[in-house]
Amino acid sequence: MKQQQFQNATVIKQTGSLYRLTFLPRWEPFTAILSGKLRLKEGKLTNPVAVGDRVNGFWEPGSNEKKEKAVITEIHPRVNYLIRKSVNLSRQAHIIAANLDQACVILSATEPKTPYPFIDRFLVTCQAYSVPATIILNKTDELEWVPQYRSQAGQYRDIYQRAGYTVMEVSARTGAGMGLLAQHLKGKISLLSGISGVGKSALANRLDPTLQLKTAPISLAHMTGKHTTTYYEMHPLGTGGYIIDSPGIKGFGLLEMKKEELSHYFPEIFAASASCRFNGCLHAEEPGCAVREAVEKESIPAERYDSYLRMLEDPEGGKYRT
Repeated sequence: MKQQQFQNATVIKQTGSLYRLTFLPRWEPFTAILSGKLRLKEGKLTNPVAVGDRVNGFWEPGSNEKKEKAVITEIHPRVNYLIRKSVNLSRQAHIIAANLDQACVILSATEPKTPYPFIDRFLVTCQAYSVPATIILNKTDELEWVPQYRSQAGQYRDIYQRAGYTVMEVSARTGAGMGLLAQHLKGKISLLSGISGVGKSALANRLDPTLQLKTAPISLAHMTGKHTTTYYEMHPLGTGGYIIDSPGIKGFGLLEMKKEELSHYFPEIFAASASCRFNGCLHAEEPGCAVREAVEKESIPAERYDSYLRMLEDPEGGKYRT
């Protein structure tokens, strides 16, 4: 029996060796596996095929395309992707998602607090791999009864708006700001990322209550979140667009990034570096460094500069996991 081919399916989920695909904008998922040829290409990647990839393949002879497994044989060239150092396999890398219109890093206005080195490693990776990034500040309603966190929330807003990023303030609990967020996501494929407990799944449920993604309260003892999402999965939004819900991650190791290129991915540091005395200045201890001068004058936030220095010292992020 002749194989039935398919083309340009989008990967919407991976669990172990199984993948779920659909033909966007239709949402009729079916299951697939990798061909042996693609499995052999794993090499330095933990996942040769990622959520968001567009793929070709075929249905096994005699199978029903809506119920039975298909076989992925080819991956389309990626428009972009996000990648990080694999947590468990130090020599391998993990592709987070591919073909993204944007990535949203979710922060909590209260607890758990996301360390600046984590935020900045994520944003640097977005800059390096041509993925537009937005910062979503969730739980803003909690500032009314825990005002001690207002300075923290204001600092997040000030630092990243000054760096040129859009910062959107929302509350998954009350719905504040969610209309604007829905418009921001409409017609796009967007990754939602952040540490556990910041409310990624709660935001997704508020955007589209039919999703019913699992959520969990943070640990009051340690002010940390609990993992409720265990794999990357794309979901359609009733308001338009698609989101990729992601597991809470504790570290974000940089890959394939030279030290002399790192400052290029901090917009405010890169702009100031044009006035450095020496070409190739790493903005650490060199004389005549315009970046260090800007930090002293507080035109570049000390938190961002500290993140930059930490990445120079430890690009894999082993010392600074949350």
